[in-house]
Parts: sequence; C-alpha cells; structure tokens
Amino acid sequence: MLAPEAVERLFVYFTELLRWGRKINLIAKGTPDAEILEKHFLDSLTLLPLLDVPGSHLLDVGTGAGFPGLVCKAARPDLTVTLLEPRLKRVSFLRHVIRTLNLAGVEALACRVEDEILLPSTPVFTHITSRAVTDIAEFLGMVSRLCGPRTTVICMKGPKWQEELHVLQHSSPALALQHSLTLERELPFSAAKRALLTFSW
Repeated sequence: MLAPEAVERLFVYFTELLRWGRKINLIAKGTPDAEILEKHFLDSLTLLPLLDVPGSHLLDVGTGAGFPGLVCKAARPDLTVTLLEPRLKRVSFLRHVIRTLNLAGVEALACRVEDEILLPSTPVFTHITSRAVTDIAEFLGMVSRLCGPRTTVICMKGPKWQEELHVLQHSSPALALQHSLTLERELPFSAAKRALLTFSW
C-alpha cells in the first residue's frame, strides 16, 4: 500500500506526462488513461518489493518517460535512482518531473549505457533494470561492467520470458551473472502476464 503522499506525487507525474505528451513523443499516441496507469505506472511499481533493501541505488537503462525508475522514486523517495535516456527531449521531461516533485537523490543522464565518461565502470548500483531492452542475454552483456558483488540485475519481461531464458541458458556464452529468481505477476485490469527475472553473481 502506497502512502497518500506517494499517490499524490504519482498523480502529478501522470498529469505532467499527459501534458508534455501532447508536444513530444513520450508514450504511444492515443493510449487511454487507464492503459497508461496500468501498463506504465502499475507495471513499474511491481519492482518495489525487490528494491526493499537498505541503501538501494537503482540504475534504469533506457528509461524513456521514467518507467520504471522514476515511478519507483516517486513512490519511494528514499531510493537513490539514476535514469539513463539518450533522447534529449525525454531527459528534459524527466528533469522537469524531478523538479516538480522536489525529488532528491535522483538524476537523469542523457546517455546510453555504453557511455564510459558519464557512466564509469564503478559498481555503485545495487539494482539495474530496463523495460526497453527486449533480449535478456544482450542486456546482461551491456550492463555487466557496471555490476559488483552486491548488484542484482532485474529484467522486466512479458509472457515469453521462458523462451528468452532458455536461449540465454543454452545459446549464449557463459556470463558471470546467474539467474537467481523469477517473480510472475498479472496486471489487474488487462490480466496481462509479467515476470521479473533477477540475475546476480
């Protein structure tokens, strides 16, 4: 259950998303409000139980309009969050929401995960995730330089997650990160299937 203050922050975020979305491409045009709330906000919030660790620092790769990283930060201001997004207009939106909600301990970087200048290989992240990268094996390879002994990589997947995991385990070169947990979820309105797959040392 979210605190009332968290619900208020998420509502402000939602209204700003709609307002900015009339001018720049943040999510698919014409998406109904209920679908935005379910498939972007509620889906993002499924990550929160895995972040319930003291000193959590989440890296969200390819965050887009802030899903899931900024949603989790709005719900849990105690989290430290780094958002990666290469498209400058979306970064402007993210920074606007951060200022509007008066959030501390969160930054939006205009770069890709391969950028070793803005994102040096220092394993300070306890959690790394992405909703934008479709292939598990590729994503693990991309973020491996940013992983330390305390890092958990969380892949947010749809109903075909078992196929991707099978490919990873049987076709990909050996990775230091190993599959440790799968949490399956069902979104409340559409009953769409979701899975959170964690990988760690």
